[in-house]
Amino acid sequence: MTRALRLGGWRGALLLAGVAALLFFTAFPFAWMIATAFKAPREIFVSPPTFFPSELTLENVSRLFAQTRFATYLANSVLVASGTVALTLAIATPGAYSLTRFRYRGRETISATILFVYMFAPIMIIIPFYVLMRTLGLANTHLGLVLAYTTFCLPFALWLLRTFFQSIPLELEEAALTDGASRAQSVRYVVLPLALPGVVATGIFTFILAWNDYIFARVLISADELKTLPVGIADLYNASVVDWGMIMSAGMLVLLPVLAVFVVVQRYMVAGWGSGGIKG
Repeated sequence: MTRALRLGGWRGALLLAGVAALLFFTAFPFAWMIATAFKAPREIFVSPPTFFPSELTLENVSRLFAQTRFATYLANSVLVASGTVALTLAIATPGAYSLTRFRYRGRETISATILFVYMFAPIMIIIPFYVLMRTLGLANTHLGLVLAYTTFCLPFALWLLRTFFQSIPLELEEAALTDGASRAQSVRYVVLPLALPGVVATGIFTFILAWNDYIFARVLISADELKTLPVGIADLYNASVVDWGMIMSAGMLVLLPVLAVFVVVQRYMVAGWGSGGIKG
């Protein structure tokens, strides 16, 4: 028994060490980025390098907003990502519901096709999509960018929401229909509240995909006032002198909206979705 306790202690220590190493490996770059954002420009290249700034300063953030269109890029990214989430969920939610609640010919084929389409890299359709957007007069517009993001986010959203709707017992909806509720009422008051954690999770993943995309924004958007954050920040590297303090400040500020979204919706992420709603 003592030997078993020792083995368990060693395994726990090794597991804890592995978790600590993984946390350090993933979190240290972000911590260095944030620390560099608050360093004075002369301190960034000091040798040997220092992790904590000797004096906190907002000079890099001030220059970022004063010398670039960062505020415009930020507003464009929020607009495009939010529009993509709204459009994707508006299509994926009823689509996923139909795939789990209605029986019709080709339903399973459609589900398999959705998963198959999601396996393709978005870069494979960027050229024909650009030609299509240019033909429709939507090139170099935020609407065209939202449609592009919805195109490659929709298969993932449909497949993810399909699994959430499948986890909701059909008996709950049938009970509501038996009590006199219409199909729309049963969906609104029974199914959607139980599926809300899944809808929120799908919206978060969609927001992150649209927020971080670079390829579609680079190809479809040419006007500087319409660029999103990934393209705008990448253009900072094209300067003759790379301002690392400004770039680190931009990277830090890019994280804030995503963190804000997680803080707001985290309570939905841990909520249950119907388990224990019925017995048997």
